[in-house]
Amino acid sequence: MTELPTTSAIALRERQISGDLSALEIVNAYIGQVEAQEEKVQAFAWFDPEYARTQAQALDAHRMRGLPLGPLHGIPVALKDIIDTKAIPTENGTSIDTGRVPKRDAELVSRLRSAGAIIFGKTRTTPFAYLTPCETRNPHSLDHTPGGSSSGSAAAVAAGMVPLAIGTQTGGSVIRPASFCGIHAIKPSFGLIPRTGVLMQSPTLDTVGVFATCIEDLGQALDVLAGYDEKDSATTLAPSPQAASITRQKVPVTPTFALVEPPGFDRASDELKAALNEVGEFLGEQVFSTTLPKAFDEAVEARMTINLAEMAKCYYRYSSQHADQLPAEVADAIAQGEKVMARDYISALDWRELLNSGLEEMFERCDAMILPSATGAAPGLDSTGDPIFNGIWTLCGTPVVNIPVFTSESGLPMGIQLVGPRGDDARLLRTARWLAQSLQQEQVNEEVA
Repeated sequence: MTELPTTSAIALRERQISGDLSALEIVNAYIGQVEAQEEKVQAFAWFDPEYARTQAQALDAHRMRGLPLGPLHGIPVALKDIIDTKAIPTENGTSIDTGRVPKRDAELVSRLRSAGAIIFGKTRTTPFAYLTPCETRNPHSLDHTPGGSSSGSAAAVAAGMVPLAIGTQTGGSVIRPASFCGIHAIKPSFGLIPRTGVLMQSPTLDTVGVFATCIEDLGQALDVLAGYDEKDSATTLAPSPQAASITRQKVPVTPTFALVEPPGFDRASDELKAALNEVGEFLGEQVFSTTLPKAFDEAVEARMTINLAEMAKCYYRYSSQHADQLPAEVADAIAQGEKVMARDYISALDWRELLNSGLEEMFERCDAMILPSATGAAPGLDSTGDPIFNGIWTLCGTPVVNIPVFTSESGLPMGIQLVGPRGDDARLLRTARWLAQSLQQEQVNEEVA
């Protein structure tokens, strides 16, 4: 059987163009990975090997006829189980929606199919994409969390069961799982990817993100997914970045970074703080250390106010009809959201523009900010981890990329997140690629020495 678990999506497509691989061979290789690891990792809520093979066979027939190939031709993609898929169960991580089968695809799924991607399976999510842990385990250590709420998407990529996966972030649900699982991920600018057909928890915050094994694949996926959708007004706020083509270009100048201590930095582990200092020492004159304006401390509460208030509205159909079936964390959040005063909610909505105004001066001095992606390595299974370092960037709507950089003393991954200017996702991906390659080369040099 073809061995593919560490191959990038772009490389897999190129091998199909050359005739070296077929889509069916790719799918069979990843099915083998699922069969070998799924019992332990439990990344998938729904998986049907024959469904994936049928798509692959159709794509191979398309290629054999000499027809143009889409940018994700023959690439298996896993979808978080809050993203609607036609004729495939989408159960939102809850028994309340057991047996729910949408009649149409989410807009992003339609774009994936049009690009030649293979819908490979639905990945587990925490119930209602909130805090209650689900069954998924961290592939690096099965007694640790993969993070949440995009638990299965991150774990599936980390375990080599799929080269690309889609998740969502309302607080820290893309970047934190990517850090815990040791993979690349992007939470793009708010509104870049349409959310039509995705379970809505907080319209002001919900953002679709991507997990991959390399930064170039993140760009390729964004080029497919980004763009206006008349059914999602948020998509008018962020232009398409043409990220894949730009990330293949060289960085025109040596980038400059700001090493930032985010709100709640005292919660970071000592080994994570030490690792960040090492990155600062490596970058030398290319980095300066700084703190965020005081307003960012207050923004943590503002983001939560928005999340809770909108969650109470969006999940009303569940709380009104199935209150006794809701996880305690979800029920409590809804109850808190129902108590939010209108004036407090409206005031909280003003914070996005206020915070981005404060970032303008920062990004005049640097290409990206470097911050920890999480407070440390993945904790145990009773929690999905602390999102304190992620939520403010979801509120700001700025693009964020996780780079898997560190390994804890226990052998678990720890990442850094790069934050860039809102709407300039391509610039951030280009900068992240430069940093990832530089740090990788430094590691090679140390090993040789």
